[in-house]
Amino acid sequence: MGPVVTRRQELGAASARSLLLTVLGEFVLPDGRPVWTATLIDLLADLDVAEKAARQAIMRTADSGWIQPSRIGRETRWSLTDAGTELLREGTERIYNFAAESRPWDGRWLVLTVAVPENNRALRQRLRTQLGWAGLGSPSPGVWVTPRAHREARARKVLEDLELLAGSWSFVSTGGAIGDERSLVRAAWDLDDVERRYEDFLDLVSRRRPRTDRQALVAQVRLVQQWRRFPLLDPALPRELLPPRWTGNRAAEAFRERHASWAPRARAAWEQVARPG
Repeated sequence: MGPVVTRRQELGAASARSLLLTVLGEFVLPDGRPVWTATLIDLLADLDVAEKAARQAIMRTADSGWIQPSRIGRETRWSLTDAGTELLREGTERIYNFAAESRPWDGRWLVLTVAVPENNRALRQRLRTQLGWAGLGSPSPGVWVTPRAHREARARKVLEDLELLAGSWSFVSTGGAIGDERSLVRAAWDLDDVERRYEDFLDLVSRRRPRTDRQALVAQVRLVQQWRRFPLLDPALPRELLPPRWTGNRAAEAFRERHASWAPRARAAWEQVARPG
């Protein structure tokens, strides 16, 4: 089995390892060059990560198969492995495609029915996590829905991986005359919680005013760290199904604007800290 990202890591919990993953995806992946241990420790220190925790994060990331070391004299530098490159590229695409997503809705729903043994609580939790990651919500036990019917292939892969394909069914259709689609959305997803998280994000972003290149680098890492949770939390519903004045739209615009604004200075600072020792 190849490297995987846990739900906690993908939700962007600000642990040393999670921050390291953000640095790797935002700067090391685009560079395509190895990075020194000292560079990572130096930047993580600016992100309030103690040196011991930073070294542990680096070693655990290596143990997971995402980075590999090479010795240059007494110093060590780290390169992304093929698996780490693939994993970070997928994560980066998810972050930026999500911020830009405005796919029109054709009115169709994907509906799944999935049977999980009652006594297998761990399997139910894995199913909930992975289908949630794929953008599906559950309005009632054993039923999963999304207004993005093109996600059927991803849902099928989840069921295959969990060996739940047998005994499951999928249906693609428009809504009928019974019930209300907005009520279905409210039953399947906690949009109030998602909106509160967007409001917290906007509050944090509005208070950041980096003055130097190094401050822009730190602000950029924190910005991406905080935004990367939303592709998992927010099912990216069509505009027709969202509450009026959905905060997610303003949050996505703020992310795009701040990221573009800080990027040149953040890149300049990264080139300084990442230069060969």
